[in-house]
Amino acid sequence: MIIYGKKTNNGKWPFLLVTLILTMIGLIFIYSSSSVFALEHYGQASYFVHKQLWGLLLGIIGFLIAFLMPTKLICALSPLIYLTTLGLTTLTLFSQFSLRVNGSSRWLKLGGIGLQPSEFLKLAFIIYIAYLLVQKKYQRRSFWGSFVPLVLIFCSTALVLLKQPDFGLTVVLSLTLFALLLIARLNGGYLLACMGAFVPAAGMLIWFKPYRLKRILTFLNPWSDPQGAGFQIIQSLIAVGSGGIWGVGISHSKQKFFYLPMQHTDFIFAIIAEEVGFVGCTTIVLLYALWLYFGIRLAWDMQNDFETFVTLGFVILVSMQAVINLCVVTGLFPTKGVGLPFVSYGCSGLVANLTMIGMIFRFTYNREA
Repeated sequence: MIIYGKKTNNGKWPFLLVTLILTMIGLIFIYSSSSVFALEHYGQASYFVHKQLWGLLLGIIGFLIAFLMPTKLICALSPLIYLTTLGLTTLTLFSQFSLRVNGSSRWLKLGGIGLQPSEFLKLAFIIYIAYLLVQKKYQRRSFWGSFVPLVLIFCSTALVLLKQPDFGLTVVLSLTLFALLLIARLNGGYLLACMGAFVPAAGMLIWFKPYRLKRILTFLNPWSDPQGAGFQIIQSLIAVGSGGIWGVGISHSKQKFFYLPMQHTDFIFAIIAEEVGFVGCTTIVLLYALWLYFGIRLAWDMQNDFETFVTLGFVILVSMQAVINLCVVTGLFPTKGVGLPFVSYGCSGLVANLTMIGMIFRFTYNREA
């Protein structure tokens, strides 16, 4: 049973404000970082920011839909939502449906539009795990009644994601699940077993995929292959180091001139660091810290376990994504395909994230009603 504090919901509007600030920062730097690439490949410097604006519009619609859905309906539909998003993500494994980008099949071809269903799968995964934790409330110390169903759901999700492959999201979801199980006070022995199994499983996934092992070796010494495997992280570190205290100025990045790959997606923070320097980077980090703080406050204020688990799950997942992305860009973690939430270019991710924000606001409305 979650023990709730005083229910004030004072963090609701600051939480939304920080989300909007991060999204606006994203729009500014998506344009700044992608303008040269977009002009060269699409003949329009604002190509990517226009697409992100469409994502923002769809995200607002998703926010409103989630806000208008009763919590009981969300809870009841959680198995269907999960199975639907898992099915859509599975379709990306078939070439006739998928759009392959940078060696991964993470996108569905829908006419002229690319949809990344795994972004919605992570949302559905959290909702369904929260549903199971509530349904199995009196069996949380039962191996077959609680632990096994949760492990099966995770394994089903991880199998599809790893086939794409999307190792980064798999790691984020596994850490988020572990945190939720810890908060739910699942049997301590089962959690230790999870930890014991995670390390060798991750090691095997790395060992049997040479490109993952190469990423680890590149992380340890990127300068061993500066024109090959180490090129991206070296260029990222050059961008970060070039910013100094105040940066070179917005839109004045040199690394965006085809030096730094994926400069508007996974490595957008490197361009931010170059253009607005240490001060701008510190501001971004503080915004994510505030987002985490207000998100936890909102979770603490929820009126039932389902709402608490969903809110905590989303807050933990987004915060982990942010930490991993920042660490990758600064050379503290091996390279992974994890974007910076609300800031990196990616319409599907923005729509999914804003939809979850709408769901959290639905929960806070329930408390205030």
